[in-house]
Amino acid sequence: MQLRPLATAAAVLALAVPLSSCGFDYATDRDYTPAGGANNREGDVDVLSAVVVSAAEGSGTFVASLSNNDPEAEQSFTGVSGDEGTTVEAAEFEPITIAPGGLVNLADPAADVVLTGDFTAGDFVPLALDFGNGERVTMKVPVVADDSGYWEGMDAS
Repeated sequence: MQLRPLATAAAVLALAVPLSSCGFDYATDRDYTPAGGANNREGDVDVLSAVVVSAAEGSGTFVASLSNNDPEAEQSFTGVSGDEGTTVEAAEFEPITIAPGGLVNLADPAADVVLTGDFTAGDFVPLALDFGNGERVTMKVPVVADDSGYWEGMDAS
């Protein structure tokens, strides 16, 4: 009779170890930045909370934070265009310099990156972002309305 409780305890312990784990690629091991915009951390420059702020259909302003992960070399944001065959184009703008280990917020009025194309608030627009080091980052960016809340007044188009 004393073997039964011992066998039960051994069976519970043997099942508890493999069943208590979720496996690999735990959600808590992945980067997560809660934000209203899209994030991309694949290149030398992190693109954080990217959105297109739009006051009217077919035009808007690209807004994001650009974080240079290189502590020694300056980076530059040189262009943005539609990806995956979309008709989104950017008005000409001066390359935006990102200091070594620095951060640039494109919500700054001096950094207006105006876009035109086939989009409206509520859409997700596939964009390709180009940097001076030759890297290109692609991401789907939400289009948000310029009429209230956090993005109010940020559309320079």
